[in-house]
Amino acid sequence: MSRMILKRFAFVVLVMFFSVLLFLPNVIHLPSWWPMTKKVNYGLDIQGGLHLVMGVDVQNAVKESALRHVRAFEADLAKEGVTGVTIKVTDPDKGIFTFESENLNKVTEYLDKNYGTILLKRDQVDKSISYSYLDAYLLDYKSKIIQQSVETIRNRIDEFGVAEPSIQAQGENRILVQLPGMEDAEQAKALVQTAAKLDFMLVEERSPEELLQWVKEAEEKGGYQFSSLKYSEYIRKINEDLKDKLPPQTQIYFEKSDNVASMEAGRSPYLLRADTGLDGSALDDANVTFNQYGAPEVSLRFNSAGAQKFKELTQKNIGRRMAVVLDKVIKTAPNIQTEISNGQAVITLGSAQNRDQQMAEAKMIATSLRAGSLPAALEQLEERRIGPTLGADALKNAQMAAIVGGICVMFIIIVRYKVMGLIASIGLAFNLMLMISLLSLLGGTLTLPGVAGIALSAGVAVDANVLIFERMREELLKGNSFTVSIKEGFHRALSAILDANMVVAATSLVLLYFGTGPVRGFAVTLLTGIITTMFTQVYATQVVVEAIVAQRKGKSLSI
Repeated sequence: MSRMILKRFAFVVLVMFFSVLLFLPNVIHLPSWWPMTKKVNYGLDIQGGLHLVMGVDVQNAVKESALRHVRAFEADLAKEGVTGVTIKVTDPDKGIFTFESENLNKVTEYLDKNYGTILLKRDQVDKSISYSYLDAYLLDYKSKIIQQSVETIRNRIDEFGVAEPSIQAQGENRILVQLPGMEDAEQAKALVQTAAKLDFMLVEERSPEELLQWVKEAEEKGGYQFSSLKYSEYIRKINEDLKDKLPPQTQIYFEKSDNVASMEAGRSPYLLRADTGLDGSALDDANVTFNQYGAPEVSLRFNSAGAQKFKELTQKNIGRRMAVVLDKVIKTAPNIQTEISNGQAVITLGSAQNRDQQMAEAKMIATSLRAGSLPAALEQLEERRIGPTLGADALKNAQMAAIVGGICVMFIIIVRYKVMGLIASIGLAFNLMLMISLLSLLGGTLTLPGVAGIALSAGVAVDANVLIFERMREELLKGNSFTVSIKEGFHRALSAILDANMVVAATSLVLLYFGTGPVRGFAVTLLTGIITTMFTQVYATQVVVEAIVAQRKGKSLSI
């Protein structure tokens, strides 16, 4: 046996040795000292998990955008020296603004110059003119809201430690979340559902008795109660029904009263200003810390822009109370005693909770804020908990089908090509093992479509061997020696094998780029199968055959 053949044979053996190390953890339980412990991740359809469909409150995000633009218009027009302008949002859902001024020419000149790409001029009557968002801007903004929500949820789930989650937009206002193998489904669901919309809002001092009377009147007039609606819907209805009584740019939110277990059992209303312009987007970090009594709290650190805004806000409102509002729930409302210039704040938790409850809430709030604030509130539309039994049965059936199909293929190829068929069958077994090993090493996820990809890869691998062996037979019929036939068979069949695999690889890359969920799983296993096929069925098989023939001193093998 030549030195070159020996080196190539040793390389093949080494690759197979490492593939065995990677493969074994997937089929048997191994001790902790085993060098390779990674396993293939199973998808939701195999191991079960959590399936959620979340509705995104896009319309409310558009309303908030319109209110922010009102504040921007007021500030910018004042800088331009245009005073006495009254700006109203006449239709928040569509972003329609009305400007009233004695000097409409300057207003329209400013808006056309600075906001011509997002605003469309509508009607002008005397000293009033209306603008609305352009349809293209509105569609783009809604799309961005969905995409930002998807990315924020993905960041949270990644921080939570779920392997290979599937998070994708569905339609115009829905997000599909699939968490395979999720052990703590309730905590994961709470993390996804928590909007983590943080706002810092100044308190407009009104007596709680007066606010409670307003709330009671609105409930009686509207025919609803706190317990009959979701909290976000209740807040929306209360503020909508009280819009004639509420001062401009204010809203009523609630704080859970001390010594009660839930908001329904006891709540305190606050009248808050909604125009501070300081929210969770100004945050740099959020962590769980402990106060002087050892109670957990959430420490917030603002980024440079947020710190400056927080400084200005506290500087101008010394003596007033500022509410820290998370998901429209007031967490704390301390007095501003001095200017805060270090860009740090603290969220204190309810004193009625025990320490474990406080710690769990603090961790959830910090994780949600650190992973990112959602641009719009979420509402759970569908929940399915998929048990592992269904996945296990499906996997068992798929495994049985693969085993039976593999045995049939091996039987046919051995009958057809004798010893060469036996070598190819052994190579096919190593090919499948190498695929699983690579998926384990890369942390890939195996879904039922992925199992189909493995089966298809096995068919492509056998096809490669058929091309090679038929070419070898042609060379033998020409009268060439077996050694020459081996080289010519592998060499001349290589171009056809490469062409076929390149086409499959290109298709897989397209599926991987444009596909989602199970389609991507199918593409990944197919691409992995192409790589392993080129190694085992083309390179390794040739090396093994050449080594056997060299050891037999040129004697041919039956084919």
